Amino acid sequence: MADAQPIWTRPVRGTRGPAPGHTREEIVAAAIAIADTDGLPAVSMRAVATKLGTAAGALYRYLSSRDDLLDLMTDHAVGELRPYPEPEGDWLDQLTALANSQLDLHRRHPWLADLIQRPTAIGPQALSWFDHCLGAMRTLEAPTATKFEAIAVMTGLVVLFSRTTSSSAANPFAALDPARHPHLAAALAEPSGTQNTDLFDRALRGVLRGLLGES
Repeated sequence: MADAQPIWTRPVRGTRGPAPGHTREEIVAAAIAIADTDGLPAVSMRAVATKLGTAAGALYRYLSSRDDLLDLMTDHAVGELRPYPEPEGDWLDQLTALANSQLDLHRRHPWLADLIQRPTAIGPQALSWFDHCLGAMRTLEAPTATKFEAIAVMTGLVVLFSRTTSSSAANPFAALDPARHPHLAAALAEPSGTQNTDLFDRALRGVLRGLLGES
């Protein structure tokens, strides 16, 4: 049974048993290495213990459950967003810079998108990141609830784009029939044009402007 107290508020190891052979940071680093290589399902107490050259039971001197481990992995990854981008430009420029850092993080750790949706306590690194995002919006008159919605939507876009890959190996419209799909055929026949910014930045800025009510 998992400890009712969040992992952040508990001692780094139990008071019983022999002296620790590993730190909590080493355990989390091993778990992240496994997730980066083999995916989140491969992360288990036994797999982490094997990577560290110890018995699975030894890890329970530091953690109560795999859920504790997942919480620590999440917050450790969010900590990689530090140092935060310098607060340059207006609020929209600042949030865009933060979101791009977040996008790079999710591309390095594809498993993170699944973990941040878990109903669990927010860790210290994530709290600092939320605080920094709110600081970027401090001059806006939007309600606090709207600012939290903006952060949530920003993260949602990050997750979406982190899972989107471009590939020229196949034609996605190979089955197109101009007679059955006239609007699509006409659209594809038009010049595509160019954009000064990439789709992520355009989508992010458009959504944030709409939510927070400023141009």
